[in-house]
This record gives sequence, C-alpha cells and structure tokens, in this order.
Amino acid sequence: MSTSRRKFLKVGLAGAVSASALGAPAILKAQSDRTFNWRMTTTWPSGIPFYQSGPGSAEDIAAKIREASDGRLNIQVYSAGELVPAFEGFDACSEGIVEMNHGCSYYWGGKSFASQYFTTVPFGMTFQGFNAWLSHGGGQELWDETYERFGVMGLPVGCTGVQMVGWFREPIETVDDLDGVRMRIPGLAGRIYEQLGVNVSLLPGGEIFPALERGVIDAAEWVGPYLDRRLGLHRAAKHYYASGWHEPCTTSELLINKRAFESLPSDLKAIVRSVAAQCNLLSHTLLEQENGPALDDLINNHGVTLHQFSDDIIDRLREATFDTLETEANRDSMVRKVHDSFFAFKEKHDHWNAISEGEFQTRLRDNA
Repeated sequence: MSTSRRKFLKVGLAGAVSASALGAPAILKAQSDRTFNWRMTTTWPSGIPFYQSGPGSAEDIAAKIREASDGRLNIQVYSAGELVPAFEGFDACSEGIVEMNHGCSYYWGGKSFASQYFTTVPFGMTFQGFNAWLSHGGGQELWDETYERFGVMGLPVGCTGVQMVGWFREPIETVDDLDGVRMRIPGLAGRIYEQLGVNVSLLPGGEIFPALERGVIDAAEWVGPYLDRRLGLHRAAKHYYASGWHEPCTTSELLINKRAFESLPSDLKAIVRSVAAQCNLLSHTLLEQENGPALDDLINNHGVTLHQFSDDIIDRLREATFDTLETEANRDSMVRKVHDSFFAFKEKHDHWNAISEGEFQTRLRDNA
C-alpha cells in the first residue's frame, strides 16, 4: 500500500471516529427528547376505586409515569369495554394492539396455569411473603419466564391483602350447603369450588351486583369490605363470609408488551418499574386503612351478618386445592417450576412469620 493511500485511510478513519463521538450526545439527546404515547386497557369498570381510579390504580399509574417522565411517556387508560372487552386485554397487549393492560394474572390461567401464582393461589402467601418471593426468591424471574412466549412481561402494581370469602344470599353451614350454589368467583378458586358442587361463573366487576340482585347468582366474591360496599353487594346479600382462603394476597398486574418496553430508553424503563413498585404499596395500604371502618359500617348500619366457614368446609377446600395444584404441576414443567419455588419459599417464610407476626398478634390478643 502506498504512503499516500495509508495517509488517506488514517485521516478518513480519524474523521469518522471524531464524527461518531460528536454525534453520540446528539443521539442521546434525541432519545431523551422522544415522546412515547401508549395505551393501557383494564379489566375494571370505569371509576372503580383501587383498580381504575384513586391511589395506586391504573389511572394513578399513568399519571405518575407521565409526571416522573416529564411528559415523555404518556399513557391513555381505557376501562373495560372502552377499547376491548374486560378479559381480552392480555391478547391485545400480546399482539401489540396496546402497550399495557391492568388486570390480574389469574384471569389468564387458560393460557398458562402458572400465571395464577402471580396473582395468588388458595392457601398461599400473604402480602409480606408473596412480595418477598417476587423480589428476592426468584418469583419475578419465573413470572418473566412464564410470559416469555407471549411477548409480554408482568409487574405487581397492587395488592388487596387477604380477601373475604364473599357474599351469600343464604347461610353456608356445611359442605352440602355449597352443592348447587351459583357463585361468581375467578381463578383457581372457582375450579376448587366446582369440586364441592358450586356452579361457578366469571363476571366482570360491573356485572356482579345486578346478577346477585336479580338472583342470577346466589353468591359472589369481589374483594373486601371497602370495595364490596362500593359495588353495593350488601344490598343484594346479607351473609358475608371471612376470611379469604382462596385469595390471601390478590395482586394486580401491570402487563406490558415486551417489544414496546424494550423500545424505551433506560430511564423510562426505570420509571415504569419504580412507579409500579410504589403503587403496589400504595394500594395495599389504602385497603388496610379502609377495610376496618367499612366492615364496621356494613355490620352496624346495613344489617350484614359476618360468618366464617366451618373447619370441615376449609379442610375440604384445602384438600381439593392441593390435589389440583399437584395435578397441574405434574402436567406442565413450567407450572412445576413455579409451584415448587412458591411453596418452598412459603414454608421458610411461614416459620419466621409464626415467630414474628403470629406470636405478636397472639400475645396482643391475649393481653387485650
């Protein structure tokens, strides 16, 4: 190669490197200035607190992300039926029709049984243990793995804590009393109830009260005192049962199209994750504040009678639950992976919880 040729290449290469270096800040600035306009569907009725509006809700998530991103990530929220039907948000998000959906992962149990563990499973963990598993016990990684083939990812964005068993038009005293009862209840719990003779239906939140009031169903489960009162369920049934064997830690899900998420700059990704974590705590503490006064109001001012299922009923439900979970885990390696991780973590956490929270509560009651 001639001397002049080498000189030309050296100067040209240096110029290219210099141009690239000079261009990098411009590229980064262009990325930081880019605005993203997303859509979020939900499974919830318009205006319903906790889920659709108010602290920690879908609308609150969108507002917090918009504020934290200085308007660079704007999310338009659509309640159930406004853009897609209540239970079609997963498909809409998976197919890229929308970028986000706010719901609960157990609604997608027909696509992957393992998805239900990331909302809650009967006789599972409560808020502290469940979130410890997600954050430190490999639960979030398993959630990601479960959803990988659908092109989506899920984040926890809310938790009701332990839910109530639900509302019944007639009292339930024995296992036989459940036979033939028509009940609205989602997820794995519905499948368990069916083994005890319950006729199960899954209705969106906005359809529960009219169905119960008209006698289309005999019983309904929603959340707990504060949100159940908002739906008016106490006007359609007076027998209220505690406490939720079926949903000890019902966790809301922010479902995100993975390709859309990966298109975000790193700071916007961090904002989405941070807001999700904040709302997960905000929503849980909201219900911790509101449920006690709401329950007192229902009992003292609305003629509601509080009950508990008998030990015989709980024993039958527990037996049916673990038979079902083992059957599904034996059918699917992903379910087995999630199931074993979940309950191994639960066993360790239960030991500590019994010593800490359990002992504290027992001694507190004894000294009352």
